[in-house]
Amino acid sequence: MFQCPICEQNTSIPVGGASVLPQNLHLGFEVEVAGYMSKMTSNSDVACDQCAEGSSDPAVVFCCACHHFLCAFCLEHHKRNRIWSRHRIVGLDQEGARQLHTTMKPRDHYCSQPNHEDNKLNFYCETCSLLVCLHCTTVTHKSHSVKEISTVAKTHQMEISGALEDAKEVVTKLTGAIDENNRIIEQVEISKRTAFLAINQAFEILQQRLEERKRTLLSELEAISLSKTTTLTLQKEQFEKMVGDIGHYTDMASQILQTHTDHEIVALGGLIPTELQATLKRVQTISLTPNQHSIISVSVKTDDLIRQLSKLGNIFDFYPSPSSCTWMSTSVARVGTRYHVKVQSKTSKGEEYPHGGVEVKGDMRSKTHNGAVVYGEVEDHRDGTYTITLTPQTAGHHQLLITMDGQHVQNSPNDLDVRSKRDYRTLCNAQQVIQCNTPLCVAIHDNGDIYVGSYDHCIYVFDQTGQLKNTIGSSGSGNGQFSSPWGISIKRDVLYVADTGNHRVQKLTSNGKFLHKFGQEGSGQGQFNSPVAVIIDSNNKLIVSDYNNYRIQIFNENGGWLLTIDGNGSGNHSFKSPWGLDLDPQGNIHVAAHGSDTIKVFSKEGVYVRMYGDPDHPSGIAIDGEGYSLVSEFGGHCLSIYDPEGNKIHTVGNLKNPYGTALDPRDGSVFIANYGAKTVLKYCVNI
Repeated sequence: MFQCPICEQNTSIPVGGASVLPQNLHLGFEVEVAGYMSKMTSNSDVACDQCAEGSSDPAVVFCCACHHFLCAFCLEHHKRNRIWSRHRIVGLDQEGARQLHTTMKPRDHYCSQPNHEDNKLNFYCETCSLLVCLHCTTVTHKSHSVKEISTVAKTHQMEISGALEDAKEVVTKLTGAIDENNRIIEQVEISKRTAFLAINQAFEILQQRLEERKRTLLSELEAISLSKTTTLTLQKEQFEKMVGDIGHYTDMASQILQTHTDHEIVALGGLIPTELQATLKRVQTISLTPNQHSIISVSVKTDDLIRQLSKLGNIFDFYPSPSSCTWMSTSVARVGTRYHVKVQSKTSKGEEYPHGGVEVKGDMRSKTHNGAVVYGEVEDHRDGTYTITLTPQTAGHHQLLITMDGQHVQNSPNDLDVRSKRDYRTLCNAQQVIQCNTPLCVAIHDNGDIYVGSYDHCIYVFDQTGQLKNTIGSSGSGNGQFSSPWGISIKRDVLYVADTGNHRVQKLTSNGKFLHKFGQEGSGQGQFNSPVAVIIDSNNKLIVSDYNNYRIQIFNENGGWLLTIDGNGSGNHSFKSPWGLDLDPQGNIHVAAHGSDTIKVFSKEGVYVRMYGDPDHPSGIAIDGEGYSLVSEFGGHCLSIYDPEGNKIHTVGNLKNPYGTALDPRDGSVFIANYGAKTVLKYCVNI
C-alpha cells in the first residue's frame, strides 16, 4: 500500500509493479521542471545537452521549448536556426529559474511502441483508456473507440468544470451549514446562560421561600414558648403568693401557741384558724397542675420535599421537529367566521414537546382571488400547543400553510375549502313538505335519502323528491323490529336506531338488514330506560340518550359500555330527561335536556363544559360545521338557532310539536320531524 501524492488515497501496487499504474503527465512535467530549476540554481557547472559527450564547455542558458541546457557555442547555433531562434531562452540563475516555472511548456508526448517513437500521442482510445498515436489507431486499436486528444480533453474539461461548479455549490451549502452551526453554537451558549440564570433565579427564590418559612416557624416557636412561659410564670406566682400567705398565718399560729397566755389565745378567738382555713380552701379550688405542658412539637417533614427537590426542574436537549408536529381543524371554513387551527409541537421521535416559545405561523392563501393572503393570529399556550385563528374574507379554494421556525409542519400546505357564511336568519318557509304519519326523528344519508323514524314502529325512507322508497322494520321486539324508534343516525351505509320501547339500540344496514343489537331494560351499565337518541362520533363511538335514567351512555361500535354522563343530582352537571344529541366541531356533546329546558354541553370525557339557551322542552338538536346549533322545541312549537357562543340568533315558528331535526351533509339543508302536523319539513339555507 502507498498513498497517492495527488488525491492522498491509499492504493495497492498492482500486479506488474508501479510501471502499470496510470501515468500522471502533469506530475511528471512538474518533476521535470523541478529538476531543471535545481540545476539552474546550483553552484556546479551544468553540461550542455547539445554538445558531444566529453565536451568541457558548460551550459550558460536553458531553452524553454527544447528543454535543453546550452553552452555559449550551441546558443549561437540555436539563434541561427529559423525555428529555434523563436524559442524562449533563460539564464542559469534564480531569475531564470523563476521564469522557467511560468514560461516552460510541457513537451510533446510520443508513442512508446516499437517503430512508433516519432509519432505523437494525439489520440485517445476509450476502449483501452490509453493515449495512442496515429499509427496505433490503424493497427492495435483499429476496431476500438478512438477520438482525437483535443476532443476528449474538451469533454474532460467540461466534466471538470461541472465538478467545479458542483463543488462550489456544495461548498456554499457547507459554508452555510458551518455558519448555521456557528449560529447554533452561539445560541447554545445563549441558551446555556439563559438556563443558568433561570436555574439560579429559581433556586434563589426557593432559598428565599425556605428562609421565610424558617423565620415563620421560628417566630411561631418563639410565640408558643413565650405563651407557655408567661402562663406558667403567672401560675407559679399565684402558687408562691399562696405559700406566702399560708406561711404568714402558720408563723403567727406557732408564735401564739408558744408565747401567748390562755387569756390572750381566747381573746384572739378563732381569727387565725379562720384566715388560715380560708387560704387553704382557696388552694383547694384551683388546679395545682401546671396550666401548660412542656412539650413543643415540631413537624418539618423533609422527606417529601427532598424527593420533590430531586425531581425539581428539567433540562431538555431536544426541540420540536416541524415535520413531526401535527395540527387539527375542520375541513371547511366560512367567510367572515373565525377559523381555528390547533397545533401540537412534537420532537423528531414523535413525543409531545411540553414547552412553548417556538415561532409558529399560519396563513390562508386563496387560489382563486389573485393569491390573497389572510395571516393568522397565534396564541402560545406555553404547553407545546398553539392556536392559530384566521378569518377568511373570500370564498373558494384556499391553501392553508402552517410553519414552525420557518419550516412546514406535517401535512402543510393543505387544501381548504372556504364557503360563504350560512345565513340561518333567512329560514322562514319550508321549501319541501313530506307527508309522513307521526314522524319522531329524521336522518339524511350521504346520497340524499331521508330516513324518518315513526310512531308506526318503523322507519320510512324517502328519496330526495319526497317519494316513499322503502319501509324498514315493523312493530315487535324481534331483530329488526321496533317499538317507537325515537332516535336514528346513519353513517355511510350503517343505520343505528334507538329502539325506545324495547330499551335497546339496533344496528342495521341502510337497506334494513339486521346486524347487531345491545342493551336491555334497567339502570345498570349498558342498560336503558327508554333510549331516545343515538349518534356516532368520528371514532365510531355510540352516544345514547337514556331518557328515563337521566343519563348519557357512551359505547364502542360493538355496544361495549365505555362511559356514563350521569345527570342525576344537582349543579351544572345535572339534567333531566335527555333527548336530542349532537357533536360540535370540537367533539363536545350537546344534550337537549327535555326536562330541564336547556342545552348542556359535555366534553367527550364527560366533563361539564357549559350550558346555553332556554328552549321549551327541547327534543332535537343538530350542529353544523361552524358550531351553530339548531334546536327543535316540542313545547315552543319552533326551531331555535344558536350561534357557536350559545346566543339565540333566529327562530323558525309555525311548527307543531317538532321532535327530531337533522342537517343534510351535502348542502346543510335543515330537516324537521314536525310530529303534530304529520310532516317532515325541509328548509334550504342561503350560503
